[in-house]
Amino acid sequence: MARVAFLLLIEDDNSVRTALEMGLSRQGHRVVTAATGEDGLKLLGEQRPDLIVLDLALPGINGFEVCRRIRRTDQLPIILLTASSDDIDVVVGLESGADDYVVKPVNGRVLDARIRAVMRRGEREASDSASFGSLVIDRAAMTVTKSGEDLQLTPTELRLLLELSRRPGQALSRQQLLRLVWEHDYLGDSRLVDACVQRLRAKVEDVPSSPTLIRTVRGVGYRLDTPS
Repeated sequence: MARVAFLLLIEDDNSVRTALEMGLSRQGHRVVTAATGEDGLKLLGEQRPDLIVLDLALPGINGFEVCRRIRRTDQLPIILLTASSDDIDVVVGLESGADDYVVKPVNGRVLDARIRAVMRRGEREASDSASFGSLVIDRAAMTVTKSGEDLQLTPTELRLLLELSRRPGQALSRQQLLRLVWEHDYLGDSRLVDACVQRLRAKVEDVPSSPTLIRTVRGVGYRLDTPS
């Protein structure tokens, strides 16, 4: 049976919020809602959702700031709701730590599929591990350590690292990574990959601006190398 999730939906538009809450509940999810960023952060302090669906255009504390505040202390998956896929808002939102986005008007089935895809990224895998210098990826425990210290990764960051680590030294295109990590079977948005790589490098690289692990392959995508 497909896994259902406990969701926190933060959306200021009453009609959109009600429609999404009803639609997601019909899909079997348990949903709590907030109309402002402030109320959403308060609910997050009181309850522990599996995933947050976050509108960017909130009054008061906007979605960008909510996302940044969550990422300071928590790696919960976040899906953004945005008015346009071409807007700079998408890039800023992804760089703020979001895992994926859905463009309004929101198709309930598309959002449900994205939620389930994100939740699958945290599922345990085969019991093996891989080392890349001081970086150790334990696929059984779904943990990553660097120099013996645990790294706090979002489910999307972890899944991206796992997919790269299965093919060390092999360049994977952005479209391959979109299919493997985000489960986007169409010509997806490569900004999802680039923003996630940027966040992941900030956590695993000694010098993120000069990466030795996650290398850019110009004109192709990315590969994971063992440092020399």
